[in-house]
Amino acid sequence: MKEVNLDIISRDKTGKSNCKQLRNLGKIPAVIYGDKKEPTYIAIDYPKIIKELSKTGFFSTVFSLKLNKKKIKVLPREIQTDPLNDKPIHIDFLRINDESKINISVPIIFINEEKSPGLKSGGVLNVVRREVDLICKIKNIPEKLEANLTDLEIGSVIHMSDIKLEEDVVPQISDRDFTIATIAAPTIMPVEEEKPETGGEEGEEGAEGAEDTETKEGEEGKEGKSEENKEEIKETESKKEEDSKK
Repeated sequence: MKEVNLDIISRDKTGKSNCKQLRNLGKIPAVIYGDKKEPTYIAIDYPKIIKELSKTGFFSTVFSLKLNKKKIKVLPREIQTDPLNDKPIHIDFLRINDESKINISVPIIFINEEKSPGLKSGGVLNVVRREVDLICKIKNIPEKLEANLTDLEIGSVIHMSDIKLEEDVVPQISDRDFTIATIAAPTIMPVEEEKPETGGEEGEEGAEGAEDTETKEGEEGKEGKSEENKEEIKETESKKEEDSKK
């Protein structure tokens, strides 16, 4: 179980104006509730909580908050963020003890990728779940879960039963052995080969030239034929004139 110590201060006033004033002073307003006790309103230094937020498994981390020389064990349950810049503006903590049993999401990390024949041959790790909801006691909360990829080939499937859990730690989904990840075959996009240019433009120009030549020859033939026809008509008319004189 991961546990982090944080110093906090109490705040008597609540409301938007008080929270805004705390943020201007570099603190984040928060509340501690649960364990059948009255809510406790607190404030935490902004840089300290931002540092913890940047780490993996924030919501599965147990915080020991020091208030008036007393330590309160809590789990972060909800973070409100500014809609414009996504910065945290309020945090809800759940008061807990070592015997508390809760539902909690724990991140999964994948190890030994270099020892997977499927990945080494070009396969792709297809992650179905990056975290798993568990039911456990506070003292048994794992920081993370490990999925071992050693010896996995293309087509292999990692199920929840392949993940090692500590005693008294069980997945919230208990009616099936659900999938964590698979090793998928690589997807290769077909590459079209570029066809070499065959001088199509020149061929077209040649064809056009041939067509032009044929057209010109045809037109010249037509003109020749029309002149011959004219001469024949003249000869016929002259003959008719001679016959009429006779």
